[in-house]
Amino acid sequence: MFLMLGCALPQYNQYWPLFVLFFYILSPIPYCIARRLVDDTDATSNACKELAIFLTTGIVVSAFGLPIVFARAELIYWGACALVLTGNTVIFATILGFFLVFGSNDDFSWQQW
Repeated sequence: MFLMLGCALPQYNQYWPLFVLFFYILSPIPYCIARRLVDDTDATSNACKELAIFLTTGIVVSAFGLPIVFARAELIYWGACALVLTGNTVIFATILGFFLVFGSNDDFSWQQW
């Protein structure tokens, strides 16, 4: 909702911030692929899982950096940038909460759906 407000309010009226939607879609993909490929019975760290976390972190940081770059280049206003950053925080907290709740290997798993 904050993302849409940052784009559609009459004083901002620029739709460049919608490019962060690509980051919303891409952010869970590396970790989902790594969970499918990695056996979780091993207690030690796994390179595939660490790479997935690294790639996910890069995607999340890019999602926060893009609106700032747009605002510095004067493609969007700083108020719109603040709204997009607030929306990023909400969306990525929701994605994190989803993986924390449904990420365990018990009977209450999203993978069974």
